[in-house]
Amino acid sequence: MSRSIVRQSKFRHVFGQTVKAEQAYDDIRVSKVTWDSSFCAINPKFLAVIVESSGGGSFLVLPISKTGRVDKNYPMVIGHSGPVLDIDWCPHDDNVLASGSEDCTAMVWQIPDHTLTRPISDPIVVLEGHSKRVGIVTWHPTARNILLTAGSDNLIIIWNVGTGEPLISMDDHPDLIYSISWNRNGSLFCTTCKDRRLRVCDPRKREVVAERLAPHDGIRPMRAIFTRDGNIFTTGFTRMSQRELGLWDPTNFEEPIALLELDTSNGVLLPYYDADANMVYLCGKGDSSIRYFEITEEPPYVHYLNTFSSKEPQRGMGFMPKRGVDVSKCEIARLFKLLDKKCEPITMTVPRKSDLFQDDLYPDTAGPEPSMEPEDWLEGRNEDPILVSMRDGYVPPKSRELKVARKNVLDSRPATRRSMSTLETSSLPPQLLERLLEEIQNLKATVLSQEKRICDLENKLSQYTNGTD
Repeated sequence: MSRSIVRQSKFRHVFGQTVKAEQAYDDIRVSKVTWDSSFCAINPKFLAVIVESSGGGSFLVLPISKTGRVDKNYPMVIGHSGPVLDIDWCPHDDNVLASGSEDCTAMVWQIPDHTLTRPISDPIVVLEGHSKRVGIVTWHPTARNILLTAGSDNLIIIWNVGTGEPLISMDDHPDLIYSISWNRNGSLFCTTCKDRRLRVCDPRKREVVAERLAPHDGIRPMRAIFTRDGNIFTTGFTRMSQRELGLWDPTNFEEPIALLELDTSNGVLLPYYDADANMVYLCGKGDSSIRYFEITEEPPYVHYLNTFSSKEPQRGMGFMPKRGVDVSKCEIARLFKLLDKKCEPITMTVPRKSDLFQDDLYPDTAGPEPSMEPEDWLEGRNEDPILVSMRDGYVPPKSRELKVARKNVLDSRPATRRSMSTLETSSLPPQLLERLLEEIQNLKATVLSQEKRICDLENKLSQYTNGTD
């Protein structure tokens, strides 16, 4: 009886390729902050990279088409008083981005479609609720304006950024939270923590519904993401510091569906998940390779496909949503590799001879329209993402105002700055007020110093004039 030895899969021959040098982004000073985030966020319109900066935190936002050398004076997004640790584009508006920082705040920004001519320093809303640095920001996948933040105070806060109000707060984690991932419809999220536990949380019930101690035996940081089937894919370390990946069923955490050792290295493996192809791309900080796997329902469940290797190690990585790939070239994924002073796009392609649209490679994917309003989600409703066809490619819409049922701070541009004489300081958050007063004192000190310098120069000039007379 004949039996097929080679597993049949349309993704078995996926190959990675670095774009030409002129299609990369040069002269970007990538942040050197010691935090295990990707430092990069991508959508079909923009590339955002956390960069090295003095005197606070900033990040760079470039139109995706603005390749080549980046001018050293290109305007940044500035506003945080401490280094930026994480950034995330809103899945329902390609012009809205959230950032978390060491200054204990998260901020939401509106990025204009046109090329920036001046720095953006006015966030649409400042979210203040954490007592320590905010290391994770992630948007809800289907509900409008819902943002989750997690800080080093071990607190998780879910916000309605349309009103700037905290909706839910959870303090179930006794130690530092390493990663958070929503499931497909946003009814649950999973977390990994320094206490070596993997947790599944129901935010609306404000409770942990499942947990597993040490899915990986090592003490180094873990990462976890939900798959489209509701399973959880994890990366971590063995006791002998070998890197390891696992697949778990959250309804039965006793035994893993799959557990696979990879190699020995110090870098934390960051997983990037493609729900349409059910593929995972693993990128380790400090690695010069990207491994990719396919998750299926047949043993061994997690199938190694291939490795893309390059010469230089990566500092971070960005992952383009499926609606931003080029369907005419059978591109199924695009990653953006951060080097010390450069960002290199890497395309993942399925080799096909036909130039026609490949239906089997591009099922309908999550589109930019939210499935429900914040109030609907808070009341217990669950909705899968609204899907769009990739047949004609995806054209990003122009910058648009967000439509919400009640007044939304995202609907209007930031208000014109007023002088301190007309500013109602009592309405400002204490932290922001303290920062403003400190800046005013510094400016006054600078002015006094300059006035003294002018007086000294005038005196010298007067003495010189009298002497010549």
